[in-house]
Amino acid sequence: MSSANPQGLQAFPDELEGRESWLEPFDWYREMREENPVRYDADRGSWDVFRYDDVKRILDDDATFSVNPRLANDFVEPDNPGEGLIFDTMLFQDPPRHDELRGVVDDQFRPRTLREREPHFRELAHDLLDTAVAEGGDEMEVVSDLAYPFPVTVIAELLGVPADERDRFKEWSDTLVAAASDDDASEAFLERQQQAQMEMAQYFVEMIADRRENPRDDLLSRIVTAELSDGSRLSREEALGMCILLLVAGNITTTNLIANAVRCFADAGGDLFDRLRGDERGLTTALEEVLRYRSPVQAMTRIAAEDVELRGETIEEGDRIIVWLGSANRDGRQFDAADEFRPDRSPTQQLGFGHGTHYCLGAPLARLEAEIALTGLLDRTEEIRVADDDLRPTRSSFVYGVESLPIRYDER
Repeated sequence: MSSANPQGLQAFPDELEGRESWLEPFDWYREMREENPVRYDADRGSWDVFRYDDVKRILDDDATFSVNPRLANDFVEPDNPGEGLIFDTMLFQDPPRHDELRGVVDDQFRPRTLREREPHFRELAHDLLDTAVAEGGDEMEVVSDLAYPFPVTVIAELLGVPADERDRFKEWSDTLVAAASDDDASEAFLERQQQAQMEMAQYFVEMIADRRENPRDDLLSRIVTAELSDGSRLSREEALGMCILLLVAGNITTTNLIANAVRCFADAGGDLFDRLRGDERGLTTALEEVLRYRSPVQAMTRIAAEDVELRGETIEEGDRIIVWLGSANRDGRQFDAADEFRPDRSPTQQLGFGHGTHYCLGAPLARLEAEIALTGLLDRTEEIRVADDDLRPTRSSFVYGVESLPIRYDER
């Protein structure tokens, strides 16, 4: 497993290697749910699990299905200890250590805390949209004009790092979550990931040292000064890993949620944009359906902590398991008309942010950012339509979205 890949996926399954197949993987998911709901892929050394009930069961059972990559039979400890620092974050820790690490920052991502910052978040989004509309005429590139800069600016401000570093953050984040393509030599690809991780690590090492000496009112200071239950504080490596995790997860997921929402609403046709304009509750419900229908995170990794049987297959201790959230969210056993986008579907019980102990820490922030961004877009535009049919999927083996999403619109 590449230590730079925060979900531990080795590579795409062969069935999703092509650009079109990752842009629309749902027919393959359907085939797997019906014919091979639990299967072993020898090429990737991983089990794949596709049905809703099975995915939810795995995410709910930390004792049997661990997030700790070091339990995997094929795990190789990185030669450079710094490359493995992400493994010490809460993302790869089981309870009770996970709960203790998460508790350091959990309060900062609760809806109550975020509501206090909401007016400022709206100002940030409005500034971006005002600029995009003023400069773009009747066109906007949703990803670069709004869906990327808005969440990365928010998480940068929360952490306490300069917003003008956001282009570097995007480059680092994109590299860390990327998957190698067929025409990309694996050695060069890994070198790029390691280089990005080293650059990001060095950046945060300096920030951490500064906050230890001069704490401020920001999330980074909280991370380095918080006392754990035993009176200790996070080590430099743990603080560093958490900073990288929050930066990457704090912008990648929301970027794709916003872009996927615009894509879903445009594809729905009719007057959906008009119906959602000014309807806060309707927009909230529609975003939940986006999380189900085009989940920004399509897959997560678990390691079997003991031998376990699932649908007649024996998964052995140390085996790697990929749970396909994007497939579970299209399972007709759980959702009526699962392959239809129904913006008023409620409740969805979707797994777009995971489930159980490791349910996404930043889910409330991502929902709020998406609501703010889309409200601002709808307030300024009408007759929105996607301007390019030739969309390119984000090249990651677990993050799902498009590299760019140009739209045309009429200004309101």
